[in-house]
Amino acid sequence: MALMTPQFQARRSPLEGARPGRAARRAALPRPATVLTGAGLALLPWMVVLAKTLPQAAEVSHWSTAWIGLDAMLAAGLTGTGVLLRRCDPRVVPVAAATAALLLVDAWFDVTTSAGTGGQGMALLLAAGAELPLAALCAAVAARRTG
Repeated sequence: MALMTPQFQARRSPLEGARPGRAARRAALPRPATVLTGAGLALLPWMVVLAKTLPQAAEVSHWSTAWIGLDAMLAAGLTGTGVLLRRCDPRVVPVAAATAALLLVDAWFDVTTSAGTGGQGMALLLAAGAELPLAALCAAVAARRTG
């Protein structure tokens, strides 16, 4: 009988004895947090490879298309955030969060790709005076609406 006391009983998994179904299949899949953490950590050695192998300068095809596309996404994000915010629409949260991220990316690439050129001053001015403040505003909208 001593082996039957609670402290000696084998611990059972919550899924043990459950009929196989959605819960069992879901438990077999990796959790999103694990996948995302693993993907982020996997990028660290890849960044070292890129730092050692990418050229300092490169000729880029469709440069204007890439920048116009990014600006089009920014225009849609800023306009969408404003319209949804004005309507008190809860869908403003993901739109504002995505727009904040796009603004940060735009500022980063404007400043880094202009380094050592005559356009670097303008890129820094736009980053400090427009892109980063707008990113902070969008992030604040997203954070305020989620809480």
